[in-house]
Amino acid sequence: MKQGAQSSAETGGAERLVDLGAGSVRVPPQLRASDMARARGEADSGARGEHTHSEVPIPRPVVQRASVRGQILDALRTALLAGELRPGEVYSAPALGERFGVSATPVREAMQQLALEGAVEVVPNRGFRVVERGARELAELAEVRALIEVPVVLRLARSVPVDRWAELRPMAEATVRAASSGCRATYAKADRAFHRAVLLLSGNEQLVQISEDLHRRSQWPLVGGSATRGRADLIADAAEHTTLLDALIARDLDVVRRLVAGHFAGGT
Repeated sequence: MKQGAQSSAETGGAERLVDLGAGSVRVPPQLRASDMARARGEADSGARGEHTHSEVPIPRPVVQRASVRGQILDALRTALLAGELRPGEVYSAPALGERFGVSATPVREAMQQLALEGAVEVVPNRGFRVVERGARELAELAEVRALIEVPVVLRLARSVPVDRWAELRPMAEATVRAASSGCRATYAKADRAFHRAVLLLSGNEQLVQISEDLHRRSQWPLVGGSATRGRADLIADAAEHTTLLDALIARDLDVVRRLVAGHFAGGT
């Protein structure tokens, strides 16, 4: 990995530009020289026995925000949803760190979070394997989400003022725009944001957290990509958000019941 031109404020703690071959990555001031040295050659990789070869390359994202761990976590989630990190493949923290231009530590921490979310599993002395998920697991997640969310939405449909539902219109429209892009990662984020906004009206933070975790798990790709939804599927799914919002504003409980039940039956 070679370094490109650095900003003139480098010595003052400003962010630096690091040339990774396929493009420059903005490295925030928290990444000291020692971090970059570890990215070039992890001193602890030998002790951990993590492989850094024979792995499928993934595009290198632009690092911009203050939290390195948060940036890497977002980048890894995007790579998973885009299919750049493939089910069944093992990825080591040092190798991914080199690709992102950071040390292995924030990558390892981000991967540990993904393990908690069920997206990857720890492989001792090697790294992290992307979990291979099948259609049955996706159906089970959809069933659990329906058991939790459908009764809540129906209760909210009877009690939430119409003007509160109208306030969610921009978020529903945002899911339509995200779906039109055809990017699964972009749509997944907008989709979760809309569902979260609806459930927040319940005032139950525990419910919101549990539902969001289940929702995120349901978005991880299936092994082989056999059930990967295309742009048309995303657009159809997003359209249900706006239709549901119309029914909530009209207080048409029959339509609300049909839409929310069907939404989860489709695994969305």
